[in-house]
Amino acid sequence: MKTEILQIYQASPEGQEAEEILRSCVHCGFCTATCPTYQELNDERDGPRGRIYLIKQLLETGQVTEKTRTHLDRCLTCRSCETTCPSGVKYGRLVDIGRGLVEEKLERPTKEKLMRWGLRKVLPYPGRFGPLMKMGQLARPLLPAQLKTKVPPKRSASPWPAERHERVMLALAGCAQSSAAPNTNAAAARVLNRLGITLVEAPKAGCCGAVSYHLSAHDEGLDFMRRNIDAWWPAIEAGCEAIVMTASGCGAMVQEYGHLLRHDRKYAEKAKRVSEMTKDLSEVLLGEDLSVLKMQRGDGKVAVHCPCTLQHAMKQGGSVDKVLQAVGFTLAQTEEKHLCCGSAGTYSVLQPKMSKRLLDNKIRALTGDGPEKIVTANIGCQLHIETQSPVPVQHWIELLDT
Repeated sequence: MKTEILQIYQASPEGQEAEEILRSCVHCGFCTATCPTYQELNDERDGPRGRIYLIKQLLETGQVTEKTRTHLDRCLTCRSCETTCPSGVKYGRLVDIGRGLVEEKLERPTKEKLMRWGLRKVLPYPGRFGPLMKMGQLARPLLPAQLKTKVPPKRSASPWPAERHERVMLALAGCAQSSAAPNTNAAAARVLNRLGITLVEAPKAGCCGAVSYHLSAHDEGLDFMRRNIDAWWPAIEAGCEAIVMTASGCGAMVQEYGHLLRHDRKYAEKAKRVSEMTKDLSEVLLGEDLSVLKMQRGDGKVAVHCPCTLQHAMKQGGSVDKVLQAVGFTLAQTEEKHLCCGSAGTYSVLQPKMSKRLLDNKIRALTGDGPEKIVTANIGCQLHIETQSPVPVQHWIELLDT
C-alpha cells in the first residue's frame, strides 16, 4: 500500500512502525472473511481493511473524526485477521498505534472518559477489584436480572502444593483472575507439581499492562510492564525455566514486552528475555510426559473455547485440545473456532451490544454437540461466556486437577 505519511509522524517510532505495517497491506480483503464485526455489520469500515484505511488517512492528513473513532472502538483486537492475512500485516500493533493517536487528537465525551478511567483504575488492581466484586456478590439477590449475570459466582482456591522441585516456573497472579477465579493458578501449581515442576508467583508482580495499553494509556501500560519485569527478574536470574501464563490475554501482552520496550535502554534486553520465556500453560504441558496425568474419565463431552489471544496472538490454537485429548477427555464438536466470544478485555463493557451478539453466536457454536461443560484458557472469556452458558464454564486446567 502506497503511503504519504506526514513528517510529524515519520519522525516518531510509532509513526515509522505504522507506515511499515501499512505498506505491507495489499488490500486483498481476505481479512474481512474472518473479522467478527465485519461479519455482523457488513460495513467496510468495521473490518480490518477499512480500519487500516482510516488509520492511513489519519497519518496522511492529521485529521480524525468521531466516525473514525467509532469504527476503531468497535474493533475487538481479536487479531483473527492476522491469522488470515497472506501478507503478515501486524494489524494488532497498527490499531493500537491508531487508537493512541486518535485519543491524543480527539476529546472523548465526559461519560466515555470516566468509564475508561474507571476501568483503568479498578480492573488492574486486585485490592480494588476484589472488594467491589464481593460487594456485588453479596448484593446479587437484589440486583436486576441483567446485572445478576455480570457478577461472577463465588469461587475459592485449594492450597498450593508444599513440595519443592529443582525445576521452577513463574506464574502471573494477574488482576481479575486472582480475585474472580483464584483456583486457576492453584490448580496449575498442583498439576505441574505432579510433573516435577514448582510453580511460584512473584508477590510484587501485578497487571500485565493490557487494560491500560489497549485503552490507549500507553505510558501507564508500559509502567505495569516494567514493574513486572523487576518483580520477575530475581527468579529469572536464579534459573527459572519459564513464565507460565494461565490467562492467554496476559500471555499475549507479556509476549509483546520485548517489542513494546525495545527503545527503553534500561529494560529492552530484559523485556526481550521475558517475552521469550513466556509460554501458555498448554504449551508447557505439551512438552511434558502427560502419561502421569491420565486417568479414567466420564462419558461426558467437554467443549473447548480457544481464546483469540491464544490462537491468533500466541499462535497456540488447538494446544488445549491436544492436552485434554492426551489425558483422556472426549471433546465436543464446536463451530467457528476462529471467531471471538465478545469478551475482548474491556470490550464487553464498552461495546455491550456488539459483545452480546458475538456471545450469542459463540454459545451456539460451543453447545451444539451437547457438552457437559465448557472450558477456556482466559479469565475474560470464562467470565463472559458463563453469563449465558447453559452448562458450567471453567479454566481447562481444573479438569486435570484431580
